[in-house]
Amino acid sequence: MGWLSFQNLDWLEIGTETVNTLSMLVWSTFFAIVIGLPLGVLLFLTSRGQLLQNQTFYSIASIVVNILRSVPFIILMILLIPFTKIIMGTSMGVEGAIPSLVIGAAPFFARMVEISLREVDRGVVEAAQSMGATNWQIIWKVLLPEARPGLIAGITMTTVALVSYTAMAGAVGAGGLGDLAIRYGYQRFQTDVAVVTVIILLMLVQMIQTFGDWLVLRFSRK
Repeated sequence: MGWLSFQNLDWLEIGTETVNTLSMLVWSTFFAIVIGLPLGVLLFLTSRGQLLQNQTFYSIASIVVNILRSVPFIILMILLIPFTKIIMGTSMGVEGAIPSLVIGAAPFFARMVEISLREVDRGVVEAAQSMGATNWQIIWKVLLPEARPGLIAGITMTTVALVSYTAMAGAVGAGGLGDLAIRYGYQRFQTDVAVVTVIILLMLVQMIQTFGDWLVLRFSRK
């Protein structure tokens, strides 16, 4: 077990990079929800048979979402470097990683939103329409509340996916635990550093998933 002696660990640096990973995770999740939620609602509303049916808009938006979802994240980050420099002033560090993380995660979450809304009982919407509810009222007082468990599950899945994205972002100088694992665990063959960073990432994923599952159960109809 000499290769796993834990003699190379700098706990201060590990703590700093853990904070950087959490910072990337929190901000990217927030903006992914801010962008993905309305996009997912629009995808649902403009699909066939829904309140704002518009096949042209739905087809174009759906293609864009599918393209962004299909591009491997590491390639997406490289392609977005010029854009990131323009809006953030840098393509390095936490700030440089957030735009790519958001653009990578928002389309994924938008699909989760669309799927959740499709699971809402059509009869509930028709009942609201029969009582004279406007489209806006149906969205905010019927669709979103009824789809809440699915939306929470979607947020949980998106956040878990973003944990792996933040790790990959370390490959292009974004910082965080992924960067630590690459610089020390891979380039310098310090396996103990890699093991500890992986353990921290696994614990983070487990905590997010457990909390998300608890929220889904709490808000699901009994």
